[in-house]
Amino acid sequence: MSGTYNDLAPLRRDDPSPEPETGSKHQAADTQVPIIVVEPEGNARGGIVMLHESREFTGALLALMNSLASEGWTVVAPNLFHRSSRESVAEVFGDELFDDFDACFDWLTRHGVFPDTIGVLGFDSAGTAAFLVATNRPVGAAVSVAAPGIVEPLTEHADALVRVAPHLQAPWLGLFGTDDPATPPAEVERLRDATGRAAVASLVVSYPGLRHRADHPATEDDNGLVDSQTRIFDWFDSNLR
Repeated sequence: MSGTYNDLAPLRRDDPSPEPETGSKHQAADTQVPIIVVEPEGNARGGIVMLHESREFTGALLALMNSLASEGWTVVAPNLFHRSSRESVAEVFGDELFDDFDACFDWLTRHGVFPDTIGVLGFDSAGTAAFLVATNRPVGAAVSVAAPGIVEPLTEHADALVRVAPHLQAPWLGLFGTDDPATPPAEVERLRDATGRAAVASLVVSYPGLRHRADHPATEDDNGLVDSQTRIFDWFDSNLR
């Protein structure tokens, strides 16, 4: 199948506890992750798990997913908030994040994607989540855009990035804006030094201003946005083989 569609990715079950009552909301939240899938024409060369902090998919985000699919990647975006009410805005970290990522990873492998050709991409706090996934799971490559929580953890369930950076298990690309108050340049430099101690390749790129967000609408002559998107594509091209 090619194109864009919704699906459900089963969560891994580590315990033999009884299944919740069929058809209940509790069952759906506990056993399956709602996902949006964008598949390429023909055979996929690999897969990208797209983490996002919004409950709504913007046009720019869907355009990026389609652009990745046009390059041959199957893109899977989980609803990280499927366990919570619509009023909750808390970011998803800790075991729930890793469980949801594992469900997407398994969905991709069941659809013929090789494990070492699966990458993870995230923006804002989901960029932090993508970084943490890359320190806990053997993904093929990871990209974080504007990831906060560099020196101080975002929540009690998330680690500060500089603390866990040496444990990166996948080549990692970080894109930051010098005017972003959530990621001050001094903290980004500390992250650059910390990731340099990992056993995998890493690259930190800082852009003037804030126009480096491939999940935001483009404007004319938006060179930073074009460059950042090119770097994302090139990073996956180079490392997911």
